[in-house]
Amino acid sequence: MDLGLEGKVAVVTGGSRGIGKASAMELAREGCDVVVCARGESPLREAAEEIAKATSRRVIAVPADTSKAEDITRVIETAKAELGGVDILVNNAAQVGGGGRNDTLLNGDETLFTDDFNTKMLGYVRAARLAAALMVDKGWGRIVLISGMATRMPAGVSGGMRNAAVTNMGAVLAHELGPHGITVNTVQPGGVLTEVLPERLERQARDRGGDAGELRAQMEKSNAIHHLVTAEEIAKVVAFLASPAALAITGESISVAGGSRQVSY
Repeated sequence: MDLGLEGKVAVVTGGSRGIGKASAMELAREGCDVVVCARGESPLREAAEEIAKATSRRVIAVPADTSKAEDITRVIETAKAELGGVDILVNNAAQVGGGGRNDTLLNGDETLFTDDFNTKMLGYVRAARLAAALMVDKGWGRIVLISGMATRMPAGVSGGMRNAAVTNMGAVLAHELGPHGITVNTVQPGGVLTEVLPERLERQARDRGGDAGELRAQMEKSNAIHHLVTAEEIAKVVAFLASPAALAITGESISVAGGSRQVSY
């Protein structure tokens, strides 16, 4: 299916791995030129080179920390200067699982709240504000926010709150930006098969005294399709929401978790 994205310009935050990298790859396959950003410069540049080689599209790597306003400004300005603007924004950058810190009420690390919200929720706001200004000038745009199933069910205190905030932000921005031809939607993954999952399962197995293989099997059985959803499968939904074909979908919160009952932070 041709999604009508040939020649569009996309910005993907947290684009060096996982859902971000997969989304950048899928958008490039559909004909977009892409700016990807992430904090780790070496893996980011490797990801950009891999995507460019696989798709023959322009893919620009901009090392950036979304908790810093000046970094996000540099990302959007690069897209404007090098590629002519921003048509699509995929906000994905976040600390996975709170960066390993305790996320409970009674024993939690309070600094996690500040870092979580500054990186994810405020990072999304910063990128959306700058990108939307360029989209308004064109009269067309797509913003996709990666949230998580922690919005829908009990999870860590900060993990749940930050995702709920992102989901609500998507609904609010959809109404503000809709008259300008811009749609805004939120995608909520559950447990996802990414490059970092094996390491996370090994760490959990050590902490709990279990087996990483058994933990993975439990994850696979925790959703309705008994298949661990991949980053690439989520990326296909992202690309559709970023396309002209998805005009009638905005302000929505979409679970892409195979009917999962497992949360994602």
